[in-house]
Amino acid sequence: MLLADFGTSYCKILDTNEEGPPRIVATRALDRQFQADLATGHNAALRSRKSINELTALARGGRHLVDRADFVLLDCGSRDIKFVRFRGGEVADMGWNAECGASMGFTIELLSTYYQLDYAAIPPPATGFSITCGVLGMSHIFDAVVSGASEAEAVAKFVRGIALNAHRFAHEPEEVFLSGGLCANPLFVASFPCRVHPLGRFVLLEGLQATLQEHPFVTRPLREAE
Repeated sequence: MLLADFGTSYCKILDTNEEGPPRIVATRALDRQFQADLATGHNAALRSRKSINELTALARGGRHLVDRADFVLLDCGSRDIKFVRFRGGEVADMGWNAECGASMGFTIELLSTYYQLDYAAIPPPATGFSITCGVLGMSHIFDAVVSGASEAEAVAKFVRGIALNAHRFAHEPEEVFLSGGLCANPLFVASFPCRVHPLGRFVLLEGLQATLQEHPFVTRPLREAE
């Protein structure tokens, strides 16, 4: 069975009939004819036989991966940010914001390419820019560079501002479990004002697998259609 997390920039694909880790494919490079059996994410309803909401997949993946009754799971993607708060092993609160987190991950990746920066080599700054949007926040970088700051310093303050904004959106928890591609960005992870536990970019795929385990009826129409 093909499971897919259709992200705005990258798609994560898992064939449950094969061994090995999920595949990561740039969304722009994915075959237009590709169809998953069960999916979540951007355009999942159009590119799969069965789809579930991203927050649902995130919550199920978090419950499967985190061995705690109370925790906050924050997903930082290319286009938006989402969080789920668990209390007593159940979902107590959740949120999804595509405006305050607009193109956040995409912009951070774009800046590293444009300025040829290695985020692993940049220490987190003491302060960050006040940012509520990844795209509009880039003006802070240009202003800082014009004022004499180095490109690396300006981008670091931008990344910290993005992390602070994501933390505020999740209601400022003292500890957060992080999901998404930005888990691999040391500067972003270190820019949070709280303890961070990176879970990687396959949490939503874990949620799809949990869906198959918890709700086996989902597989029946898929098998009948094959």
